[in-house]
Amino acid sequence: MVWGMLFGGLRSAEVRSLRLTDVDFGRRRIRVLGKGCKERVVPVDAVFFTELSAYLRLERPPGLTTQECFVVLRGPTVGAPITEAGLRSLFRRHRELSGASRVRPHRLRHTYGTELASAGIDLMVLRELMGHVSPETTAGYVHLSVEQLAAEYGAARASLTGARR
Repeated sequence: MVWGMLFGGLRSAEVRSLRLTDVDFGRRRIRVLGKGCKERVVPVDAVFFTELSAYLRLERPPGLTTQECFVVLRGPTVGAPITEAGLRSLFRRHRELSGASRVRPHRLRHTYGTELASAGIDLMVLRELMGHVSPETTAGYVHLSVEQLAAEYGAARASLTGARR
């Protein structure tokens, strides 16, 4: 689940509702049903598919009828799709064990968006990948340093002065 949020930018509800039929291991893409029942196809890093394959093979109880990938692994509801409360509980437990007190599901999604924006991805492409309706929402993931601003300004000025000659 963590890899889906970190390498695919999935919201917690999207990763929880991810179905086995939504995963394309060959093309390394997943079909996501986002907010407002808006569907999108997201390419995801190979690490996600490696870990998901291991989880399905080694941890997910065999013979389940539920189509959701991620299910409860212990307790009286074994095999039921994981709930929002269950996801929060998993994160809380692992934060306590690891000491990574700031890691939360939405922060992983935010990291995904920020990293891609920092790498220079086109904001309209990022908007589609993240399933945002508004470009302003996507723009919130862009955090430019003074050095980046200066470099962009310098490149634009050089382009303008070169065009005038």
